[in-house]
Amino acid sequence: MSTYKPEWTPQDAGNEFACRVMTGVAGGHDGLPQGRPEGQTAAAVKRKKLTVEDYVQGVLAGDRVLLSRAITLIESNAPAHMDMAQQVLQQLLPYAGKSLRVGITGVPGAGKSTFIEALGCRLCRTGHKVAVLAVDPSSSVTKGSILGDKTRMENLSKEPQAFIRPSPSGGTLGGVTRKSRETLLLCEAAGYDVILVETVGVGQSEVTVRSMVDFFLLIVLTGAGDELQGMKKGVMELADAILINKADGDNRRRALAARVDYERILHYLRPATEGWQTKAYTCSALSGEGIDDIWSVVCEFRDRMGASGVFEGRRKAQTLSWVYSMVEEHLHNLFFQNPAVRVGKTAVEQDVITGKVSATMAVNRLIGMFEQS
Repeated sequence: MSTYKPEWTPQDAGNEFACRVMTGVAGGHDGLPQGRPEGQTAAAVKRKKLTVEDYVQGVLAGDRVLLSRAITLIESNAPAHMDMAQQVLQQLLPYAGKSLRVGITGVPGAGKSTFIEALGCRLCRTGHKVAVLAVDPSSSVTKGSILGDKTRMENLSKEPQAFIRPSPSGGTLGGVTRKSRETLLLCEAAGYDVILVETVGVGQSEVTVRSMVDFFLLIVLTGAGDELQGMKKGVMELADAILINKADGDNRRRALAARVDYERILHYLRPATEGWQTKAYTCSALSGEGIDDIWSVVCEFRDRMGASGVFEGRRKAQTLSWVYSMVEEHLHNLFFQNPAVRVGKTAVEQDVITGKVSATMAVNRLIGMFEQS
């Protein structure tokens, strides 16, 4: 194929100007014909604008592309999208609620993503449909995901029975996005019978996760240091099982010793679920040892708690908690979007910073602005 020198090359250029431009293929981009087919308008090449029915039918058919677009619609804060999103969710609600929801948390580096991939692949190969809602930490600059769990779960992302949705936490306490519950319902309506919710796990309160899943798993490491014990205890009180990961090679002996220590601690803690005793287990997400055992524990939990009625009671309590959390969020937005509050907030903040008024007085002033507007 012929080449030529670019226009900016000097006329008397020597061999030091080694740049050459290769002539392109005939036609348009990638050799395709230039221009649009006759009769095709610019609007025709745009992505089709979906209706509520399109979203509903696509999700129910298990179309992963339409499921992704439906989740994007749910996550949007645009007023035009929010109304349509609720219509879609309302129609899909009767098809949701039939999955087993498992929350997974742990300190960074505990191997949560590796464990989820190992577990997810095994479940897919045994006939399950697995959805992973991996909530990434958010960049403080772009507010976007910075870990990219989908790229880190390469094998699981190739499974046709798996669906991975990484979402930035957006700074939400506990690392769970505001729309995670709606996303979970959409995945259930699409036929995914196991939902794995991975959280950031960097020490924030994980109560939000606990309020949306059936089984809560805490993944820990050996030799993490005493500085993390306080965080572990807080999350341990919410966990239905504790899993010591990376129990392989030279670390296996330490992992077994850590399991004994955790069992001793759990003996003095109140169980997170009535009628269920939280225990510690070991596994190696790398070799796969212990993965089947922990899944058996999850299934035993589902069967026992389902028979006792605790499972159903928890789901009902979670739904009510969801309602009131959305009420709180709405009131929060209503307050800070109030014109009077937005105008007067800067002056109040300055008075607090300079010590002219106390925090309590500042609150009263802001609330007064809201009530009088």
